Amino acid sequence: MKPNFKKVTMLLTGLMVGGKLFAQTPMADSTTAKDYVKPFSPETSFRTWSIGVHAGILTPYSLFNPLGKADFVNSKEELGYGIYVKKQILSSLGIQADFFRGKVSSEAGQRNGLGTLNNNSFTTQVSYAASLSANITLANINWRHQKGAIQPYVTVGGGLMGYKPHSITAGGPEVPFKAGDGTISEFYIPLGGGLKFNLGDGVNLDLGYVVNFVNSDNFDGYKFQFTNDKFSYIHAGLEFALGLKSKPQLASHNPVSSMRTEYLWENMNTKNQLQSQIDAQKAANDKLKADLAATNANLAKFTADSDGDGVPDFYDKCPNTPAGTKVDGAGCPLPVNKPVVIVTEADKKIVRDAIRNLEFDFGKSTIRAKSYPSLNRVANLLTEKNFSLKLAGHTDNVGSDDANMKLSKDRAESIKSYLVSQGANASRVEATGYGETQPIASNKTAKGRQANRRVEFTLF
Repeated sequence: MKPNFKKVTMLLTGLMVGGKLFAQTPMADSTTAKDYVKPFSPETSFRTWSIGVHAGILTPYSLFNPLGKADFVNSKEELGYGIYVKKQILSSLGIQADFFRGKVSSEAGQRNGLGTLNNNSFTTQVSYAASLSANITLANINWRHQKGAIQPYVTVGGGLMGYKPHSITAGGPEVPFKAGDGTISEFYIPLGGGLKFNLGDGVNLDLGYVVNFVNSDNFDGYKFQFTNDKFSYIHAGLEFALGLKSKPQLASHNPVSSMRTEYLWENMNTKNQLQSQIDAQKAANDKLKADLAATNANLAKFTADSDGDGVPDFYDKCPNTPAGTKVDGAGCPLPVNKPVVIVTEADKKIVRDAIRNLEFDFGKSTIRAKSYPSLNRVANLLTEKNFSLKLAGHTDNVGSDDANMKLSKDRAESIKSYLVSQGANASRVEATGYGETQPIASNKTAKGRQANRRVEFTLF
């Protein structure tokens, strides 16, 4: 057996074995909207037309043409090319119209009637070969995967071939087998198989092998042992699906997987509906609990009495009254008859004397000792008559605003601290600083600035 024939046989075997392996290659379990078609959908849901082009090697050898029966024992590989149009009827069956041309030749090595070889050879020009075949797609029926990565297929059909055989005697010219233009038209049967690899959206790589059975022994221009001639075509090409890209190819569609997907989706929808009902009931129960809690909270408003004054909070217009305070029906304290406090002219004079005699160290809040007698009389007045006193510190505009504000506050606090140390009630003495914000004279003169540096006493 020649090396070329061995290569062809090994290639075909590898393709068929690889097809069986790859046809079941797991695809992603997730199904895209484009890949999925609802079971029993009409043909219009798919792309059913496709067109393909191919080219390859033509050789007189084939799987059905062993060397013991071959007219010529030395093959010569020649170029062949073709085109086809296919209409997919079912996911596993298509009708394919093929057309191809090329040349089939041999090297020297013609078998004669004595069982020996001579140096004759032949060359046959295939002017046309048109056939109609059934294309049967294998291994695309699978429960788990929407479609396979590879589509193995076989084809069988029949057609008409026009060819021109020439015999070549050793050292001589080519001699037409038939007189005239030399064309012979014969019926032939193409039988083949191959693999289609899904390259992308509607594009397949087509690797195939076809044995063409010619209905005569004229193809090689030599009649020997009354057997019809055969030749092989090993080709590679591209197939393009026609139609809308949004539709899947019927040839790669897996109908049983669509049924499985539909079943899973229906179960999932049922599960989702049950879960939705459970979630709705749970939400209703949560709402009832929330409504009950709100009702209990509203009822509690009519009995809660946070300040313990005997009036529920819902009706209490004066919440947080001190314990033991007598209140009215609205929870507000009853009026208390307080003694009338009268500030006499003598009391005011004591305060004026204290203001007039008040002195501080320069730029500080330290009270000078000469101010103590007057302040002592103010402390006694606050203690004896339970008066309240407001101290308001002021400065001129010399210095920064922040420094003056702090100084005025510190001086008022210093006076308060001294009065408290002499027995005055701290809660009845208020100390506030106003800085330079409330002048009583112009700060443009020394006299005015001195008037603005003061602490005002307000007795009440």
